[in-house]
Amino acid sequence: MTDTGSTGDLSGPGRVEERIAALGDWRGETLRRVRALIREAVPEVAEEVKWARAASPGVPTWSHEGIICTGEPYKAVVKLTFAKGASLPDPAGLFNASLDGNARRAIDIRESEEIDPGAFKELVRAAVALNMSRGGLRRTASAGQAKGGGPGTAAAGQPVLLSGGNPQIAKGDGDGPVQAYIAAMPGWKSDLGRRLDTLIAETVPGVRKAVRWNSPFYGVEGLGWFVSFHVFTRYVKVTFFKGAELQPPPPGGGKDPDGRWVDIYEGAFDERQMAAWVRQAAAIPGWQGF
Repeated sequence: MTDTGSTGDLSGPGRVEERIAALGDWRGETLRRVRALIREAVPEVAEEVKWARAASPGVPTWSHEGIICTGEPYKAVVKLTFAKGASLPDPAGLFNASLDGNARRAIDIRESEEIDPGAFKELVRAAVALNMSRGGLRRTASAGQAKGGGPGTAAAGQPVLLSGGNPQIAKGDGDGPVQAYIAAMPGWKSDLGRRLDTLIAETVPGVRKAVRWNSPFYGVEGLGWFVSFHVFTRYVKVTFFKGAELQPPPPGGGKDPDGRWVDIYEGAFDERQMAAWVRQAAAIPGWQGF
């Protein structure tokens, strides 16, 4: 431990395990379960005990490109505080504390309470994706300032837009990176992205989501990815990886004998036809890249 009044960061899984084991009650068991879920969601996560003092053993903390969350044991609850929780999607409603904070959100877990493991891991992955996108933004913005600005330089708090206006979002699994991409789509394309995302999720319950190569990907576990979309200057391209097998096949085609796509311009698009393509595509083996 550090001297009284000083702050210490004790790195390494062993330090976190020591801190959890020292609790010796339900709070330790709760933190142990939470820790296992975090490590499943982000195998490369960094663990440390932060803010250790002579009068305080410190707080278990998990990080990847920035803090994901902390785990603080109190008498009646274990509090999991997400540093950027206010910016994270929480469709399962896990956050139940610190709801008025400008940046943080927390999950209070009481004795005998359980947390939804799947929803919690998605929340952790979304936090990592947000850290990575903001980390990339800081590096790119700094480089842009050093060069005097110019094309591709992001405004504060906004992802960089690449060629054609496509958002630069770090590779990541889950809904979080996809929602970050959609929010960064410029102009009318962001609303179209939300409509596409909603249509796909409603047509294929339990669909798997990810961002790969600065594009949202949608897939089915065991069958692979079946559709993706990408921003261009005047349209959004929706690509079905095995589109040649769809009836009727989407109109766009190129060198890939399997792939087909449709380019959507500003204005209405045929949602009924899109839903039919999505339904068909999700039922056949797609691109294997999970």
